[in-house]
Amino acid sequence: MKKWVEPNENWPPYALLTGYLIKWIVLGSIVGMMTGSASAFFLYSLDYVTNLRIGNPWLLFLLPLGGVVVSFLYERFGKSSAKGNNLILEQIHGGTESIPLRMAPLVLFGTLVTHLFGGSAGREGTAVQMGGSLSEWFGKLIRVTSLDRKILLICGISGGFGSIFGTPLAGTLFGLEVLAIGLISHQALIPAFIASLVGNLTATSLWGVGHAHYLIGEIPPLSFIVLMKVVAASILFGLVSRLFSELTHALKKWYSHVFRNPMVKSAMGGVILIGLVYLLGTRDYLGLGLPLIEESFAGEVSPFAFLGKILFTSLTLGAGFQGGEVTPLFAIGATLGNALSGWLGLYAPFLAALGFIAVFCGATNTPIACFIMGIELFGGEGAVYMLLACVISYLFSGHSGIYTSQHIGASKHPLLSFPPGTTLAGAKELHKAKRKQKTSE
Repeated sequence: MKKWVEPNENWPPYALLTGYLIKWIVLGSIVGMMTGSASAFFLYSLDYVTNLRIGNPWLLFLLPLGGVVVSFLYERFGKSSAKGNNLILEQIHGGTESIPLRMAPLVLFGTLVTHLFGGSAGREGTAVQMGGSLSEWFGKLIRVTSLDRKILLICGISGGFGSIFGTPLAGTLFGLEVLAIGLISHQALIPAFIASLVGNLTATSLWGVGHAHYLIGEIPPLSFIVLMKVVAASILFGLVSRLFSELTHALKKWYSHVFRNPMVKSAMGGVILIGLVYLLGTRDYLGLGLPLIEESFAGEVSPFAFLGKILFTSLTLGAGFQGGEVTPLFAIGATLGNALSGWLGLYAPFLAALGFIAVFCGATNTPIACFIMGIELFGGEGAVYMLLACVISYLFSGHSGIYTSQHIGASKHPLLSFPPGTTLAGAKELHKAKRKQKTSE
């Protein structure tokens, strides 16, 4: 295929701007249609395998075998695909690796296997990886420049996120905000918005995908007391999001250290999860966690349900099973908010909604995207509380998160400085080095 024709400096200014807009309406729409269609297929498939698992409880005992199959496929064919979302972030930040098209079918199959046999995982990682690999393939097809490649990858993230959750505005901001803590580049704003909007429309209008919405209930009147209660809850939301991120990373290292063979690692992870199900006597923490979210908005859940979902999800992802973290984070936040409602004297659905977006925010370091998601899902009446919950959770989650290749563009505190280009993984290593230096002194 011929290379995409680029405008030059001889064009009049408004002709350049018009050409830029038309270009990204076309490219963003194509990426949006691809990601929206992929998300629709994934969501229908996910519903099917989830219902199959619920109707056949014995499938849980095949979880170790499913882990072996998925790990074998990644070991044999995956190559750099095993990095998942982090691979896409690395390439946007100037990496030189190619994002293979095989990432899309691998992560799709791996996630469906995880959910079919009872692993606790999400779906955003699958949508983002499919979006990234499809947009990379499309960019190669039309031979885009290196800058346009980065923008197309951002479009893939936004299109995948917006279409998988039915939140096109949050999808737009997520694709821009997840790249670097504290920095948002407007360069890809229009392309990301087009991709997210078209992706969502493709999934819902063309393929008939429906998305769950929850009633937030009565919003408490704005007062100093209520604000302080929301601040207290949001501090806990941020700390819990950090607990989830750190535990997941620690378990990945532990599994890899104890079980050097990836297939053995996943098999033993499945065995551990089966043992936990029978030790605790419940299957509530398997799968996405949607029933937990529904119960958090409609009634009461166990005050320790958020800990159960953290443990099951971290063990699942740590063992190498495929899937995302975001929907389990929704469940963790909603159940924690429900549990705190009695202690703080606030409405359970109200705090569940704040926890829903705030724990997700703390784990991904995307406060604006999560705030916008709250408005898209729950309406704008509680916008002040939503923004407060997101920014406080973002602050108290520290320099941690589920995406280790996320850059620290601006530190969360002026006394904590990092060299330019430092990632979350790099920040942790710097912290360890400082601690060793202090110990030796």
